Formats: sequence, structure tokens, C-alpha cells
Amino acid sequence: MISWGTIVFGAGLSAIVAVAAAFFAGRERRPFTFALVALSALAGPIAWNAVLHARPGSEFFVDAPIAVFPVSWQDVGSGVWTLAVASVAQGAIQHSARRAVVLSLITALSALLVDIYLY
Repeated sequence: MISWGTIVFGAGLSAIVAVAAAFFAGRERRPFTFALVALSALAGPIAWNAVLHARPGSEFFVDAPIAVFPVSWQDVGSGVWTLAVASVAQGAIQHSARRAVVLSLITALSALLVDIYLY
């Protein structure tokens, strides 16, 4: 079972990486947008991992047998939940649908990659 310390640590890392990615890859400069990126990157992994914490399933934590991309269902869940949260948040504030999608994908990809490689 995944611990709460690991959940919060991973979500915090996801938020940091997502904000950096939005700055560099997304060329974002607005502080409010950074706040929503960080909040989405925190909320998505915390929500998904809280479900796994409440109902542990060992099969969710099995990595794929691909050395360079050892993704598990737990990792994918973090990315999907983050994409959902970020899509709603960015969709509510962006004037361009394209911009909302780009920032949502950057946020979700950041959470997924942090989950795969950093915790």
C-alpha cells in the first residue's frame, strides 16, 4: 500500500515539475495560471492515490517490463486524474481552447513522468 507521505511527496514533486514545464515548454508567464497548474498537479495524484490507499490493489503497482518506460496502472491513473482536474481548471480560465488543452496536457504529462521516474 502507498503511504500518505509518499502520496504527498509525489504530488509536491508533480506540482514543481508541472510549473517548470508550463514555464519552459508552455511559455506561460501568468501567476494565476501557474497556481492552477500547481493545484491540478497536486490534486490529481492525491485524489487517485487516495483511492488506491483506501482500496489497495497490488496489481496497480506492477511496472511494465520496459526498462526505459516502466509505467504502471498506478502511474497512468495519476496522469489521467491530473488531466481531468487540469482540463476543468484550465478550461474555466483560458480564453483559447488550444491553450487550455496544451497546459492541461503539460500538467498531466508532468505528473505521469514524475510518478514513473521519481517515486
